[in-house]
Amino acid sequence: MHIRHSKLLSLVNQHNRIAVADLAKALDVSEVTIRKDLNILAKKGLLRREHGFARLTTSDDVGNHLSFNYEAKLRIARRAAESVHNGETVMIESGSCCALLAEEIAANRRDVTIITNSAFIADYIRKYPNVHVILLGGEYQKESQVMVGPMVRNCVQDFYVGKFFVGTDGLNELGFMSNDLMRAEAARCMAERAEQTIVLTESAKFSLHGTVKLLSYNQVSALYTDDLANSSTLSKLHEQRIHVYPLSSK
Repeated sequence: MHIRHSKLLSLVNQHNRIAVADLAKALDVSEVTIRKDLNILAKKGLLRREHGFARLTTSDDVGNHLSFNYEAKLRIARRAAESVHNGETVMIESGSCCALLAEEIAANRRDVTIITNSAFIADYIRKYPNVHVILLGGEYQKESQVMVGPMVRNCVQDFYVGKFFVGTDGLNELGFMSNDLMRAEAARCMAERAEQTIVLTESAKFSLHGTVKLLSYNQVSALYTDDLANSSTLSKLHEQRIHVYPLSSK
């Protein structure tokens, strides 16, 4: 992403709704340039265009989550994508880091198949010719654009893959947590059909608890995050035999 786009997203996040004229002044470019930038970011689902303004997307929309800490999430996704090889089949659950991971794989690997319950991800990477997408069926959650419910379990039973990538809303003594019961159930069904389950998350999530158990620690093989996690959290994860891949925030 262009560095100006990252700064633009930060401004939209700070103000929730901001005028094109104010963005142009803050970034020292023309309003024409800002409108072009907004069109690009809106197509990616990272913000909404209004007449003369830019606005955050709705709170549970994946685009809304993508717009927060975009650069850090992109670095996490790029590091995780290094574990995926040409010709591999992987499963990816919904979420902002996972969407960026899917795009990294689609853009930089050949003949990879992505199995997902995320309609957002399927649409997000549809322009890339070298990736095959299998979208699991189920009940459609409109805001998060993800498939949930018993049909997900039925659909995923036909597959078995080496890696399943999933996000998290927090962690506590029970393990990794979610804020949505049905999404958590879908993720567990997918995890059962993978040799390794790999979590992608910013370290800020480590201080959150979530409301529903997602996965036990012993169900997770590895975790990709930034380098801002405190040492006590990292020690707990290592004690659970989870391989942690932190990365520089620079």
